[in-house]
Amino acid sequence: MILLSAERISFRYPRGPDVLSGVSLDASSGAVEFILGANGSGKSTLLHCLCGLLAPQMGLIRLQGSPIQNVRRRMRARAVGLVPQRSEALFGVTVKDTVLMGRTPHLGILESPGRQDHAVAREALEAVGLGHLAAKRLDEVSGGERQMILVARGLAQQARVLLMDEPDAHLDPRYQQEVLGTAARLARTGLSFVVTSHHPNNALLHATRIAFLGDGMCTKQVPPGSAVTPEGLEATYGIPFQVLHGPDGAIAAMPRPHNGPR
Repeated sequence: MILLSAERISFRYPRGPDVLSGVSLDASSGAVEFILGANGSGKSTLLHCLCGLLAPQMGLIRLQGSPIQNVRRRMRARAVGLVPQRSEALFGVTVKDTVLMGRTPHLGILESPGRQDHAVAREALEAVGLGHLAAKRLDEVSGGERQMILVARGLAQQARVLLMDEPDAHLDPRYQQEVLGTAARLARTGLSFVVTSHHPNNALLHATRIAFLGDGMCTKQVPPGSAVTPEGLEATYGIPFQVLHGPDGAIAAMPRPHNGPR
């Protein structure tokens, strides 16, 4: 089931060139959709359009079949969550309080979280394996743990679609795999994830489908084994690649040596 889709959307900032040009993609229930692209390719802008923070000048975003601008902001926030690349650790704010912020779309004006909201927050932390950190301050946990906490905040929001903006940036390999492995596991419960990344090997390990974003345009979403080719990687990142196939069926992408900028 398609939960969220972009239909030929184009976006530009005031007095700037097109950042997105005729981009189409969809996010399906139970899928991890990877968007690979270089720095400045428009990945964050695309996610901000998908969740309604930015309005494309052309094209249409649909949320469960309805144009997203026709969906009330509160209902939109209950359906689509944005997991940012980084979050500032406010002094004194606990991990549990951070996750509780995900309940905001379910609360009235000036309403405080109730017993049910606290229970949902606890369940969200347990779902990412960090229930034991609930009482810690956010500035006391590691970068990898903080990224998992942001995923938990999205789960507490009870969104069906979670948009993850480069969740594997600034993390060591262990935490990259923990964060993305958690997303893949949660997708099997019916959630949908749209993940932007620089790392083709992480997409090969965890993606249901992969698309490349570059020069404002997005390729068709296809399974990892079909998407990751030397030609596609070079077109996206501007350097030559080789794609290696292991005897167990594993695939890996490696940059080839080159002599710097062309």
